[in-house]
Amino acid sequence: MIDWSDIPVFLAVSDSGSHTAAARQLGVSQPTIGRRLTAMEDKLGAPLFFRENGHLELTAFGQTVLDHARRMEDEAGAIARAAISRDTSLAGPVVFTASEGIGGDWLPRALVGFKQANPDIILELNIDNHAANLAQRQADIALRWNGPGKQQSLIGRRGTTVGAGLYASKAYLDAHGRPRTPADLADHDAVSWSVAAKFTWPSIINGEQTLPARVAFQANSPNALLSGLAAGFGIGVYTHRLALRHPVLERVLPDFETSLDLWIVTHEDVRRSARIRAAFDYTVAALEADSAHFAHGAPSIYGPA
Repeated sequence: MIDWSDIPVFLAVSDSGSHTAAARQLGVSQPTIGRRLTAMEDKLGAPLFFRENGHLELTAFGQTVLDHARRMEDEAGAIARAAISRDTSLAGPVVFTASEGIGGDWLPRALVGFKQANPDIILELNIDNHAANLAQRQADIALRWNGPGKQQSLIGRRGTTVGAGLYASKAYLDAHGRPRTPADLADHDAVSWSVAAKFTWPSIINGEQTLPARVAFQANSPNALLSGLAAGFGIGVYTHRLALRHPVLERVLPDFETSLDLWIVTHEDVRRSARIRAAFDYTVAALEADSAHFAHGAPSIYGPA
């Protein structure tokens, strides 16, 4: 008989592809992951993984185990959601997840009023640019771009629209010239995301191609991207709300405007919890109230960072 507590270890290794990443995800040591996985394989009498190009891949038997483990995970999540849906108190934890920009800058300031009104609710914020699995209670409430996503049984509300434009440092523009037309961007360096971007470099503006001369700087973090723009690496797309607060940045081709919708998402089961429902509704209202900040970069009603 396997130890049920080994299942999360197995799932973490399967999802991450390494003992190191699984250990980091579960908050334990790498040797612990190795021991638990070896013990599980010994009890089952067959290997679950094999190593290929430095990455752990499932064996055929491991894939069979994974299918069963996923169903166990789903049922455990359903039990947890059923329990929390019966909670009518305004006390206990509420876990938010959000990307670095919104989560690290705006959300903590916006939630101060909610905490003051609900002192017995404990707020936890997980910064993650990857979508949390709300069905598995990785978070109670998620702030997501452009909709709830594809996970089943999620409900969401559009909270606000986030506007963005092209920006560069004044020093860079002084040295390399200020683009007057979209075609002028071909003479400039670009600052861009090194991962799947939310706000991407425009390929066409007003019918004109806008390809840059080259990409001079890439980052997988909004803070690092902002630092790259401020340091003078080139021109890049950034949100008005953060770019306009940076004194060295200047907007380029102000007729260009792009935007994305920011949504508040939760699982339909846990929203029946009084504290999660209260936090959800408060966050939706807070985003709507601060819409000018997100759309145009006006000062936030929740004060400066």
